[in-house]
Amino acid sequence: MVKKCKRTLFFVSVFSLAALSSIGFFSCTRSNAVQSITEDSLFTLNYGNFEDQLNMFSITKVGSIRTAMTMRDGFFYIANGEADKIMSFNSFGDLLSLYYNEDAFNNNASSVSSKTASNIWKPVAYPFNFNGKIAVDSRKYMYVVGTVPKERNEQDEAANLLYNNVVLRFSSDGTVIDYIGQHGPSGTPFPYIRDIYTTAKDELVVVCTTNTGSCVYWFAANGFLMYKIPVNTQDAPLLSSPASSSSGTDVSVTVENVIPDYSARKLYVKIDYYSSYVDKESKVQSGINYLETLVYPLNVETGLYEDPVNIPPFEESVIEDFSKLTYKLPYDFLGITKSGWQFFIIATHTGFNVEMIQPGSQRVLRRHFDVNHHEVMYYSLSLSDGGIISALLIGKNSARVVWWRTDSLIESILES
Repeated sequence: MVKKCKRTLFFVSVFSLAALSSIGFFSCTRSNAVQSITEDSLFTLNYGNFEDQLNMFSITKVGSIRTAMTMRDGFFYIANGEADKIMSFNSFGDLLSLYYNEDAFNNNASSVSSKTASNIWKPVAYPFNFNGKIAVDSRKYMYVVGTVPKERNEQDEAANLLYNNVVLRFSSDGTVIDYIGQHGPSGTPFPYIRDIYTTAKDELVVVCTTNTGSCVYWFAANGFLMYKIPVNTQDAPLLSSPASSSSGTDVSVTVENVIPDYSARKLYVKIDYYSSYVDKESKVQSGINYLETLVYPLNVETGLYEDPVNIPPFEESVIEDFSKLTYKLPYDFLGITKSGWQFFIIATHTGFNVEMIQPGSQRVLRRHFDVNHHEVMYYSLSLSDGGIISALLIGKNSARVVWWRTDSLIESILES
């Protein structure tokens, strides 16, 4: 293990930044609805067992959906765990490469049923099952999360954790280099991997979920571990603001997500704060109230939290019995672009609302994406380093790959 990987996180005093400039929120009344961004539909994928099709609904397998998509430089990479294969496409939907699990193919030939374009076939000898997490760096190296066979699982009884996730690493020509574990190539498997990321320096960042919060593993471009950063809920900064003092009750902390910076050795920790709700008549706790969301930069090299940015919540107004009720909900942390914009997203009745924040300038942009949730059974969202949001939308009869050019929106607004 690299010596630098042992870091202790320290609490530093925190103050809330000034309230960000407000822009109208989406609400049921539509009186102050945010503007919509037009969806660009790129291509459609059919369901089935051929090489350019998705296998999403196998009745022989149970559990969560193991399919996800990422986009890099206009190319789309889909890890289809239900079929134990990975596909790459251009923006026109042409299949460029197909990676498949040799064991799954040999045991069930229908999983990838024809070799009409054998030059695109890339067999994977490792007996791992793909679980949908995928990332690509600037070298076109591809990283895919897999689950090791049961006989290779490891158990940490003290921490009550199961170690069974690894990250397969593919070179730009499609060959498998190795797999990465906790300490680097061929290392001990990880606990459950929430997501993986690549940086401007082609470094791999693995974010794992533990019983005490999250644990982040930061690897060099050659695959060796540089830092191991625990982000424990009990060590998270406490809320010191009027919101906490006015609640009059205990404040609970939820570490919603941890995402690395694209250029610097820094993590962004999104923390949602809640207070318990006590019924005035019965004096019994009957729920929780959302208070505030803060994103704390965490310096990987020092282990210190920096000053946070306040993230305005999503607000929705509902009129009932001649009274207006306003609900506040925290956004989900989607990602960070290479220019430093932070993206947050939440599902609404008619699609998605996205909130884009540039912390240094305190600019806040809010837009709405129209998506018919009744026609979408499952979706996978991806934010590119340039600021494009792309999505794999799984429908009843076929899947669509679309994107929203939020990068053009940011550029046009900043230029004006």
